[in-house]
Amino acid sequence: MARGLTPAPSTLAGAVLADIDWAQPWFAPWQNPGEQVTQNALRLHSVAQALNAQPPANPRSCVAFVAQSELAPKQAYEDFIFQQGRVPTRDGLHDFFNGLCWHRFPLAKQRLNALQASEIAHQGVGATRGPVRDALTLFDENAVLLQLPDALWQALQARDWRSLLVYQRAQWQHVHIVLFGHALLEKLVTPYASITGHVYRIAAEVDAQDDAALDAWLSADLQPEKLATKPFEPLPVLGVPGWWPANEASDFYDNAQVFRPKNRGAMR
Repeated sequence: MARGLTPAPSTLAGAVLADIDWAQPWFAPWQNPGEQVTQNALRLHSVAQALNAQPPANPRSCVAFVAQSELAPKQAYEDFIFQQGRVPTRDGLHDFFNGLCWHRFPLAKQRLNALQASEIAHQGVGATRGPVRDALTLFDENAVLLQLPDALWQALQARDWRSLLVYQRAQWQHVHIVLFGHALLEKLVTPYASITGHVYRIAAEVDAQDDAALDAWLSADLQPEKLATKPFEPLPVLGVPGWWPANEASDFYDNAQVFRPKNRGAMR
């Protein structure tokens, strides 16, 4: 998986975790325990130790976090986790958010890891990942979990941004959104308009506001056959109503470099 850069130890307290603004709407669901883990990481100078010190939100979380140096140079990251139940963790935002996701959605993270390990066992680690590994990586790094009415889903699939985010704006009170991808969360520490997540739709029957129920559903729904079809839709996340002051003006959505029309002849 693409993983972020590790800052020098001297920069950990001043320029990395301390930059997270937990008041932002996209971070609010992660604030507990994120804020406490941040404080512990700054105190201990170790993201891995801070994650291990924090009781997971879901007691079914069964991994430990270890220093990146525990990962042998030639061993695949995903295979190491699958074999040992330990997650190599660097002292930066990327692995910090990855650890929070392991705490919050352990069954889904275990499922993603098991599928990655299975693909590696069958195909090895080569220059190309193949469609299933590509989708697994995209999900893990950049997924936006969205439960929404059919009319909004259809507008998203059509890239009809004005229908989705302007004309049907009031319908967003019926939307439940969870940012799952840890690379996506990392980018949002320094937000900019073009940050785009990949939406994976939550089934209507799931109690999406119950993290344990959502986690259990995800662990069952993440199937290789489904993932190989690339079941994602792009969404510039700062366009979500109520998330960014600038999007109160409807011309915010006129930027075609961010809110791109659908290319009928191209893959998503």
